[in-house]
Amino acid sequence: MEYKDYYKILGVERKADEEEIKRAYRKLALKLHPDRNPGNKQAEERFKGINEAYDVLGDPAKRAKYDQLGSSYQAWQRRGGRPSGFDWSQWTTGTPGGVRVEVGDIGDLFGNFSDFFNTIFSGMAGQGQDFSSRPRGRPRDIEQPVNISLNEAYTGTTRIIRYNERRITVKIPPGAKTGTKVRYSLTAKPGRRNAGNLYLLVNVTPNPFFERKAADLYINVDIDLYSAVLGSEIQVRTLAGDVMLNIPPGSQPGQTFRLRGRGMPKLRNPTQHGDLYARLHVNLPQQLNDRERDLFQQLTKLRD
Repeated sequence: MEYKDYYKILGVERKADEEEIKRAYRKLALKLHPDRNPGNKQAEERFKGINEAYDVLGDPAKRAKYDQLGSSYQAWQRRGGRPSGFDWSQWTTGTPGGVRVEVGDIGDLFGNFSDFFNTIFSGMAGQGQDFSSRPRGRPRDIEQPVNISLNEAYTGTTRIIRYNERRITVKIPPGAKTGTKVRYSLTAKPGRRNAGNLYLLVNVTPNPFFERKAADLYINVDIDLYSAVLGSEIQVRTLAGDVMLNIPPGSQPGQTFRLRGRGMPKLRNPTQHGDLYARLHVNLPQQLNDRERDLFQQLTKLRD
């Protein structure tokens, strides 16, 4: 198995703080997003890679484990060890008691992570459970982490779970968020009353365009100086498709507009939605020709 350098993938130093990592991810995600690179397989693969890297480096617990693994792996290389000979077993996590659970992601760009990620991090959400102390005869519950994209959290999605020799399709409802648990009751074998429950522990991967707060979404919208001064009608991205937004004359940088009902569906009542807040970012012209400079100077005199 190949070791993945997540810091190199995001282009940050190992000592980078949380904000530096987030900025680096968002910059790359905007550049490599499939909407901006239709049909570009190389960009698609890099987009998957940066989402995987941020899923680890943006999570303090995963980052701590990854850093420990990195130190051990580098020491192994310094001793002349080959990558194929490294002992990965001490770093793997998974479900207890020998139960085999695998998650099959359905072709999702945000959730289809590498073998390296699945081997090292797939069972972290189940850590801390003491199955050895389970009373004899009591059904066993299993937690399995699963990554979904914000788009999937908006519409709802499914995951195929391989539990021992069985394939189970589990529905994840619209409005799911990081930390949501989806329960699936496991069917018992003949002669047993109950086989326990399988809980999918949802993690919603970051989206390069939207920031989520409960059921509300926030997005930064770029406009030019002239649209801000004179007013304009602009196109705003939403998870349900683009909508038009009227920008009044004299709009200011950082000004926020509320689009009612354009946010996330509410988990307990998916027919209700939160709101979308569009924050203006005014792009100032960096270069002016002589005519433009003259006109701005005339405007300055008019304002005096």
